[in-house]
Amino acid sequence: MRSACHFVHPRAVASLPFTASLNSSCRRSAVSTPARLVISSGQPHLTPARLGAQYSSAAAPQPPQSRKVSASASAVGQQLNPTMVDATVIDRVRGALWGLLIADSLSMPVHWYYDVGTLQRDFGTITDFQAPRAKHPSSIMSVSNTGGHGRGGQGGRIVGDVINHGKHDFWGKSNVHYHQGMKKGENTLNALCARVVMRSMTATGSYDSRRALSDYVTFMTTPGSHNDTYAESFHRDFFKNFADGVPAERCAQGTEGHNTAQIGGFVMLPPVIMGTLGQGVEAVKAASLKHLALTHDSTKLAAYATSYSELLSDVATSKHTLREAIQAIGKGMRVDFESLAKGPLDDVRVVHSTFGSACYIQDSFPSMLFLAYRYADSFEKAVLANTNVGGENCHRGAALGALMGAALGESNIPQRLIDGLHDTVNIRKEIDAYTAAMFPGSNTANGTC
Repeated sequence: MRSACHFVHPRAVASLPFTASLNSSCRRSAVSTPARLVISSGQPHLTPARLGAQYSSAAAPQPPQSRKVSASASAVGQQLNPTMVDATVIDRVRGALWGLLIADSLSMPVHWYYDVGTLQRDFGTITDFQAPRAKHPSSIMSVSNTGGHGRGGQGGRIVGDVINHGKHDFWGKSNVHYHQGMKKGENTLNALCARVVMRSMTATGSYDSRRALSDYVTFMTTPGSHNDTYAESFHRDFFKNFADGVPAERCAQGTEGHNTAQIGGFVMLPPVIMGTLGQGVEAVKAASLKHLALTHDSTKLAAYATSYSELLSDVATSKHTLREAIQAIGKGMRVDFESLAKGPLDDVRVVHSTFGSACYIQDSFPSMLFLAYRYADSFEKAVLANTNVGGENCHRGAALGALMGAALGESNIPQRLIDGLHDTVNIRKEIDAYTAAMFPGSNTANGTC
């Protein structure tokens, strides 16, 4: 069964562990000619078995193995105390949260535009927040299952009655935009769920998976809690089980496969990662995997999430620069991100043809790393590049925006991008409250101590 992802790059097929990704409903990217990737050997795609010693795990389902670091670097993570966090770390925590929301919202009007020419025709080169059009040229929402995951008919009422209240009728019409009716600067559903995680952690003063799960269910099942039309397969699968009487803590179980190993699963993780920095990197990874498992039962995705959570932790606490950290991951992937970023291929060619622009994690994760490496010195350039290459740019963008914010800090995010978010006043209050709760004893407003 398929979600809103349209395209699998031919090189990715051999590394996919599930046959659902091979069905004929895949839509090919407008940029489909393979480009030459700078690699040392083998496939460019990161699979669980290839998560290298620098940033990751042995083959799933074994728990991730931490990489070896110098004694001084290790001490940074172990000695980071929530009550003694300096201004730089606070600035980066705040940057990660703003970054997630900004990058998601910038991409919202052109989410799942796989033809870059059509994106340019409809919106030009995006440099600021815009509202979506009512119609989407390649929307597959009309053939997506409103009663559960993947493709199917609109006879089911999970969408409309249980979640995404009042949105059911938009799913059965051709070319309706996934985020129709949203205003410029608004966030898509997964990013709004990240805000739910933030508020949950603020209320408890730490990460509590039971509270996070309860708040997620309440948010998703409350009419009027958000204005988005589309919900990814994992949401629909979860709430189909929930409506059938399955306890919430078991609603994600047994869903391993195409619909779970996607970068959309990363969007709720940055608040968990940032909020557990003071407990050391092992606690960061453990909390991230615990939260991921609430909605995604996927050992494959968990392996990538381990790498992502350690990456965010490292750059936020200054263990490595962003480019150093990405290049270290690249060794395990057998991808030379430095050479690729300095090479002649433009962003569209690399994202669409070298890796893949769809949601599948083995495509979207290296695409995200490439954009972060190429634009490591500029939050704005990175997130706008992500938006304008199209594809699965909202969720890839949310993961990228959090990474760029964690590396560069709130202080290096243009104020116009913060102010341009539709709910910026409330978001600022939530970030202020979150950082105060996670790092008591520090003056966390605007990253000052």
